[in-house]
Amino acid sequence: MRLASALYVTLLPVLLTACGGGAPDPGQQYGPDPELPEPQRGLLPDITVLDQAEWGDEVPTVPENYTVTAIATDLKIPRQTLVLPNGDILVAEGSGGNAPLSKPKDLIAGFLKSQGTTTVESGDRLTLLRDGNGDGIYEEQTVFADNLNAPYGLALVDNNLYIANQDALVRFDYREGQTRASGPPVEITRLPSEINHHWTKAMTASADGRFLYVGIGSNSNITERGMAAEVNRAEVWQIDAQTGAHKPYATGLRNPTALTIQPGTDQLWVVVNERDELGPNLVPDYLTAVREGGFYGWPYSYWGQNVDPRVRPQDPAKVESAIVPDYSLGAHVAALGLDFSTPAVGAEFAEGVFIGEHGSWNRSEPVGYKVVFIPFSNNRPDGQPVDFVTGFLTEDGRARGRPVGVTVDPRGAVIVADDLSNTIWRVTFEGDQSL
Repeated sequence: MRLASALYVTLLPVLLTACGGGAPDPGQQYGPDPELPEPQRGLLPDITVLDQAEWGDEVPTVPENYTVTAIATDLKIPRQTLVLPNGDILVAEGSGGNAPLSKPKDLIAGFLKSQGTTTVESGDRLTLLRDGNGDGIYEEQTVFADNLNAPYGLALVDNNLYIANQDALVRFDYREGQTRASGPPVEITRLPSEINHHWTKAMTASADGRFLYVGIGSNSNITERGMAAEVNRAEVWQIDAQTGAHKPYATGLRNPTALTIQPGTDQLWVVVNERDELGPNLVPDYLTAVREGGFYGWPYSYWGQNVDPRVRPQDPAKVESAIVPDYSLGAHVAALGLDFSTPAVGAEFAEGVFIGEHGSWNRSEPVGYKVVFIPFSNNRPDGQPVDFVTGFLTEDGRARGRPVGVTVDPRGAVIVADDLSNTIWRVTFEGDQSL
């Protein structure tokens, strides 16, 4: 990391000039009505790339009466997980993207960001984990399918296992208990992958299994490549699971990185990574229910009708129609995981969502690098975030891990993918469920 640190020190005076001062209380950036500071623009965003540390004998920190264990290590960039009906866990491993650099600052920022990621090669595969006797030790680890293309989103509908690669939605036949795919995948539909600045394709299935929802991120931070490059991007697609026919379900979502359906309803929820280079406290990443046909602002505005002055030409009608998200997570936390809890997780965390925050690279004081719980009441977010899994940062400011996908096992375990240490963590409640 010495080269990254040296480059950061070299750039520091410029960065401080570009993004200094005026930070609101981070606590005021959570919830339905966050405090939004004035935009701060400069040559480069503030950049802090953390040196990496090993876990060694340490494990993440979890609440009292909870236990965390590593159930798989030495993976190849685990991103998202899926708990199968028999308790097996599928892990999507890999890394994608092929966006060319558009400006000199992209070269600098790209190099620095790369220093905060694993050096392990992309797995481009699904790994299956099995706990044969139910003791919490996943003693069997096999490659379920390989030769995929940066798989990310996962969904199981009846005997159909759907995978959202970075370039296509594909399907495997699945029978309960199998440890290896029985044949090559069937392509359901192509997904936008030209340029692929934001390559992840998050996915979930509708409550009845008829549709698949796939998140498709923008091809730029804020239309630097022109609007032609953003056709079919910054959207959530609704895809017919049988035919592959698709349509935009919601638009103006800069980078929808995780999707889930609220239990007992048909309501789709998403976490979105918002735009950069407006300062360390803009723009908040967010959690929101997704309205069919809704427009959420990108690129013209953020958090409703706050116009982004960098976008030309503007579109006042679109700005006027922009929906205000439900819940701010704070700027640059990089939310990449989302799942609803169940009562089996424990009374304190029974109603709400868990969110994996990968962590910032573009502010002087790092944020994220943890899994948080957002409490719900009356089917809506209600209250401050509660830290659920922390300890990914050391006391001396290094990163031991970076959470990505979060999956709640119906039996109560919370599964967390960590793509820096290439580990799957399992958090379980050990207390009295009657409390």
